[in-house]
Amino acid sequence: MSPSPSALAGLVPAVRRHRVAAVLAFLLVFPLLMPYQALAINILIFGLFAVGFNLLFGYTGLLSFGHAAFLGVGSYLTGIGMVHMGLPWGVALLLGVASASLVGVVMGYLAIRTRGIYFSMVTLALAQIVYYAFYKAERWTGGENGLRGIQVPSMEVLGLRLDFIDPTTKYYVVLAFVAAALWFVSRLLASPFGAVIEAVRENEKRAAACGYDVDRTKLLVFVISAALCGLAGALRALHLSVVPIDSLHYLLSGQAVMMCLLGGMGTFFGPFVGAGVFLTLEDVVTTMTKHWMAVVGAVFMFFVLFFPAGLWGTFIKRLERAR
Repeated sequence: MSPSPSALAGLVPAVRRHRVAAVLAFLLVFPLLMPYQALAINILIFGLFAVGFNLLFGYTGLLSFGHAAFLGVGSYLTGIGMVHMGLPWGVALLLGVASASLVGVVMGYLAIRTRGIYFSMVTLALAQIVYYAFYKAERWTGGENGLRGIQVPSMEVLGLRLDFIDPTTKYYVVLAFVAAALWFVSRLLASPFGAVIEAVRENEKRAAACGYDVDRTKLLVFVISAALCGLAGALRALHLSVVPIDSLHYLLSGQAVMMCLLGGMGTFFGPFVGAGVFLTLEDVVTTMTKHWMAVVGAVFMFFVLFFPAGLWGTFIKRLERAR
């Protein structure tokens, strides 16, 4: 017996009230649904990357083509902290997030002075400067070979010995950080500041007329977005044990855009859905053909044309119409 429309409609407010719990409940069993756990970890990390990007793009309406810079800086500074400075992995992770946030302050301060496509192009140009700087700092970053030798030792938590080499252990350690980040984003969006963010997206001039400092709001959101993406990058460095130079490549910024659009920009769970679809599709298609990007591009065009709100966004809209 299929559920009634009223029962389906009741899911919308329930999911919104308990969205973090609903997302985490799904992510707890997510490794069991995937063909192998390394893919689940990648989706978790890039889902967080897309959430950080979605905070700026989906909720504030600012399209950035430079978010790979924050992912890469978070990865590199975490790796540099462990390999060259001998820092514990937890301290190195904080260093990566703090460094990505600092880069976000500089890039955001310069970018928010522009509007529209100029904002996107400025972020892309600044990200390319960051890419070139890390590419040339071979002594610290390994240049085109990337940074290698990142090792996370076993750890004791509540009397339990956790081995980071074990994929299951690694997944749930990463999930703990992702859960904390999602809780923070949820609280931010539910706060009065979250309403200001959406007001800026809908109409900047009207928000300014209401007394809000639009530029300061944009800068703060930009830095928070950079910190979330930096956390994703730091976790990626721990996951891969290396930091490839393509962590800073502009193609990763494009992937963040695709993930948000596939899942549904401006939705809480949409970025994870988009990351899951994109990475799973990439994993499957690459085993069939070397022209996987053409296939992924065709699928992306299909969703943009027929599901403009994204997979999750379309699902939520249909539930709302059922009310």
